[in-house]
Amino acid sequence: MTLLVTGGAGFIGSNFIGYYLKHYPLVKIVNLDKLTYAGNLSNLEDVEKHPNYTFIKGDICNRKLVEELFEKYNFQGVIHFAAESHVDNSIEKPDEFINTNVLGTFNLIDVAKNHWMNNPYEVKKGCENNRFHHISTDEVYGTLGETGLFTEKTPYAPNSPYSASKASSDFIVRSYFHTYGMNVVTTNCSNNYGPKQHNEKLIPTIIRKAIQGKDIPIYGEGKNIRDWLYVLDHCRGIDLAFKKGCAGETYNIGGKNEKDNLYIARTICEKLDVLFPKDISYKEQITFVKDRPGHDFRYAIDASKIEKELGWKAEENFETGIEKTINWYLIKYKG
Repeated sequence: MTLLVTGGAGFIGSNFIGYYLKHYPLVKIVNLDKLTYAGNLSNLEDVEKHPNYTFIKGDICNRKLVEELFEKYNFQGVIHFAAESHVDNSIEKPDEFINTNVLGTFNLIDVAKNHWMNNPYEVKKGCENNRFHHISTDEVYGTLGETGLFTEKTPYAPNSPYSASKASSDFIVRSYFHTYGMNVVTTNCSNNYGPKQHNEKLIPTIIRKAIQGKDIPIYGEGKNIRDWLYVLDHCRGIDLAFKKGCAGETYNIGGKNEKDNLYIARTICEKLDVLFPKDISYKEQITFVKDRPGHDFRYAIDASKIEKELGWKAEENFETGIEKTINWYLIKYKG
């Protein structure tokens, strides 16, 4: 089997490629990544010489390139991570998010359909098990109050250009199942954390600023709540949904680790006080900055569907996962 993985030089994609090559040594992976600010080939140093791994620098919006890759490699599956995903950047440059997340997803799934299917609901011989797996986010559901959880039936209510573009891509993928009978599956995840995450994201920023002796910036009063999912738990969920999920279905993947941003910052500081101590606590560096526009108050995922139907379960709680994460970043930032 040969898989196309898009955005595989990014945080989640690079973790997934390493995970997948380790667990499926006969599968070949072609990684198509534009190498924007979010993609980094250093994330793939551990697999770059693997005989079943190929890297292609390119843009999913380049339809001709995508068509050429399908012709050359005859992919049996697509796992589509590639996306502009930084909410702050989507506020400044929404057009880039619309292009990559909406047009790019359309290009990919349309080329896959043409390569795998003769007509609506008529799959080409040998392509019966080919599947398009779309990776999405819980941000498409909008925001929650103090109670409740996002389920797969929660109405979409995106509040940022980023989440609106991801919601659009989700609907494109859904339409290809209902209109053409294409074998698709979508997973919507909560906030990921772990090794290889981009420096701009919350947890790497807290760790980096802390050990640099700089202010640790927290939006507003730090009360925004996210459900935190360790990246390798997410990779296992993607693996299960890609392999065993029902065509046309959506599966929410969440860590059952609801924490507000101030708790995250304080916990990391407490861990650093033990792992990399200095004269005063790192908590003294926590500062509050102006909240960003349209900042969703709370996300939290009900992952019971993937747990019951596919047997997925998070192996890390926040305390175990964050310690592994901090240790990885200490090596990176101190090294």
